[in-house]
Amino acid sequence: MNNIEGKSAFVTGSTKGIGLAIAEALAERGAKVFITARNESEVGQTVKALSQRYPDRVAGASCDVRSHEQVKSAIGQAAEKFGGLDILINNAGIGAFKSVEQMAVADWEATIDTNLTAVFYCCHEAIPLMKQRGGGFIINIGSLAGKNAFPGGAAYNASKFGLIGFSEALMREVRHDGIRVSYVMPGSVNTEFGRSSQQDPATTWKLLPSDVAEAVVSVIDLDPRALASRIELRPSRPPK
Repeated sequence: MNNIEGKSAFVTGSTKGIGLAIAEALAERGAKVFITARNESEVGQTVKALSQRYPDRVAGASCDVRSHEQVKSAIGQAAEKFGGLDILINNAGIGAFKSVEQMAVADWEATIDTNLTAVFYCCHEAIPLMKQRGGGFIINIGSLAGKNAFPGGAAYNASKFGLIGFSEALMREVRHDGIRVSYVMPGSVNTEFGRSSQQDPATTWKLLPSDVAEAVVSVIDLDPRALASRIELRPSRPPK
């Protein structure tokens, strides 16, 4: 089954790492994909590179998801470009890892705003467009840190714990509108976010961004009667 071909997708934080892998996987399966990130140059480079492989199916715009106005504008551009919106992937995320005592207020605010409030902004703008299409799919990229707290992770943990509650409430709100909501909770992923290189032998046990992307497309490809509302994805053989 391919529930992706011909659909319009909006992916946040999609110029690198997990977001880029998801955008590529969606485009590979026939979706029209709208790329977003804060860095305008990176968005342009990513759109150009993907457009060479998937002509007329990739567009994008710079968007700071912490700004409701920028989110509203970008989602509007995506809907206008591709004739609507079917899939929303909330992937953009940051991490600030310090004790509560030592953490700067600005770092707390940036983490919560990017990892949680921005998800509300994107869903708030996307849901009416999905209802116009008779349904859609929202997938929020969380983390196993959303259920496993650790010292120095108060801001990140709070944002990801909150994302779980948000996702589960939203899932129940829109299920009868034909909109399916899921969230994916990866463990250690070999990305720039994790400050490691995919070529470093010490990190080869980690998940790859493509692993998360495959989980995302498999969730979307389920028969519409089924919903994998939560996926925990972890390395199968982490260090002992």
